[in-house]
Amino acid sequence: MPYFIGEPCTDVMDKSCMEECPVDAIYEGARKLYIHPFECVDCGACQSVCPMEAISNDRRVDETTRIHLEDNAVFFSSVLPGRDVPLGSPGGAVHTGPIGVDTPLVAARD
Repeated sequence: MPYFIGEPCTDVMDKSCMEECPVDAIYEGARKLYIHPFECVDCGACQSVCPMEAISNDRRVDETTRIHLEDNAVFFSSVLPGRDVPLGSPGGAVHTGPIGVDTPLVAARD
């Protein structure tokens, strides 16, 4: 997973990153955005426009942000609340629109 979105995006979702992503790899949950680990092409365009500095590269992860790296992947690989199957790899957020739910980690955050 080249890039991932961390905790500072929760309840903010500026969406500048979505507009900048050339491959439409950023998906919208209910409270946070998520970068698809296999659709991202590691260009960094999203990171440079994020006003919250919530986007990190997976090669520069410390232990406190590792949980968000893993949680970003969970959004696509696990069955989210209210859904029957994992999101998987839909080939771009334009095909799904807003997902409307988050991972349990984000949903439980106050």
